[in-house]
Amino acid sequence: MADAKVIPFGEEPRTKRRARRGGTGRTNRAAAPLAPVPAPASEQPPAAAADGGPEQGGAGETPAGSGGWERKVAHGLNFLRRRITGEYEVDDFGYDQELTDQVVMSVLRPFKEKYFRVEVKGIENIPEKGAALIVANHSGTLPVDGLMLQAAVHDHHPAGRNVRMLAADLVFMLPVINELSRKLGHTLACAEDAQKLLERGEVVGVMPEGFKGIGKPFSERYKLQRFGRGGFVQTALRAGSPIVPCSIVGAEEIYPMIGNSRTMARLLGIPYFPLTPAFPWLGPLGLVPLPTKWTIQFGEPIPTDGYPPEAADDPMLMFNLTDQVRETIQHTLYKLLVQRRSVFF
Repeated sequence: MADAKVIPFGEEPRTKRRARRGGTGRTNRAAAPLAPVPAPASEQPPAAAADGGPEQGGAGETPAGSGGWERKVAHGLNFLRRRITGEYEVDDFGYDQELTDQVVMSVLRPFKEKYFRVEVKGIENIPEKGAALIVANHSGTLPVDGLMLQAAVHDHHPAGRNVRMLAADLVFMLPVINELSRKLGHTLACAEDAQKLLERGEVVGVMPEGFKGIGKPFSERYKLQRFGRGGFVQTALRAGSPIVPCSIVGAEEIYPMIGNSRTMARLLGIPYFPLTPAFPWLGPLGLVPLPTKWTIQFGEPIPTDGYPPEAADDPMLMFNLTDQVRETIQHTLYKLLVQRRSVFF
């Protein structure tokens, strides 16, 4: 089938608008100064006609907003045509920038701004260009915090940068989630993929706690789990990219995990099966997250470009940098918790 031709919906030609206006609005205003006696206020033309602008309109004129809506409809139809005909690009990791910017972020934005009311601090610590590795705490039973982190950087960073999140193997084993994650720019949490992205100058996001972070009980909220062996530090050292600590407050309370059914987890082949005050007792309604108030703060970057190439193989240096990043995130979490007025406000 041939490609559809998109015809832009512009505003009505000026000559046609003038012809339709005829003896209304403008003609009356031109004749008014010649009248010997001014018309009473009650007989004056409406305020909309006094200014005469097309946005305020005269009789039979098109409202100003209609042109904008027509352009949006035309843009949407053109977007659908490109998706159907395959006229869009993805990189070798599967990242689809057009779909991410125009669709996924439009879906995530209401949750970020209206539902969780995410407050973003320290966004200037992420460089406007070049590589950077964002290291954040992980929590919330389901990995919603990774999506909110990505949306926060996309919307608040001056350069509108996209975070290429590193995800666990399980994400890429799920039928629908796998494809969507690739489109969003997520990739497998391995040193090779992370280093390739950093060498290309991308912003990479990693949550070293993994399942230990999102699957911990509610009683251990905001207590960081072990950061593994420091593989993210080794990757940053080899790429010479700065490490940006990131602290997220608010995600711990969206699904308060009060228990873990290990039997169900083994049957389903997942790391844990959460028991919350609402799930599974309320069925699908139990999957609705609580509308907590979030804060995402990016700390000062820790440079790595001053170290020699062999520094990436120094276990003591990796341990010290890993501990520095972890302590920075933990200290910031405690600070944000003290400043927080309420879980929901």
